[in-house]
Amino acid sequence: MKTTSFADWPCTIARTADLLGDAWTLLVLREVFYGETKFDGFIASLRIARSTLTDRLRKLVDAGLLERREYQLDPVRHEYVLTESGRDFFPVMAAMKTWGDSWAHRGEELPVILSHDSCGHELHTTVACAHCGDPVRLHEIHAHAGPSFPQRLLGNPEVAARFGISTDT
Repeated sequence: MKTTSFADWPCTIARTADLLGDAWTLLVLREVFYGETKFDGFIASLRIARSTLTDRLRKLVDAGLLERREYQLDPVRHEYVLTESGRDFFPVMAAMKTWGDSWAHRGEELPVILSHDSCGHELHTTVACAHCGDPVRLHEIHAHAGPSFPQRLLGNPEVAARFGISTDT
């Protein structure tokens, strides 16, 4: 069943969810981050239907996260490698893993542990402010409407209130 598209919403979280919010899409990316690049390798590791995998790979290539490269001529075969955009998504996946290790592990030993090569320690991510370097906590941030936020939506008192904007004249 096709869900509502969020591709044109005035929110980059909605647009990202529209593009990457499918579980198979995230699992294909996980496999690429762990080193898999070949179609048959994805099939073997994920046990995903070929048609589903084809669709997700096409979506990731079209979105610019993966590049499709020919690696064999007879028969023609392709591999899927991360682009700069795809590599930039890794911290999001690492943060999802850190959250999952804390909240979705069901009390079991962790099946996969990421280690940071530079220091040799187990990787646990935190979100930090790029300006000051401090860890970011929900109670320490606020959202405000950016330059491209639709003015028509700011006319709605409930939407305006979320951004601390008064609609009283």
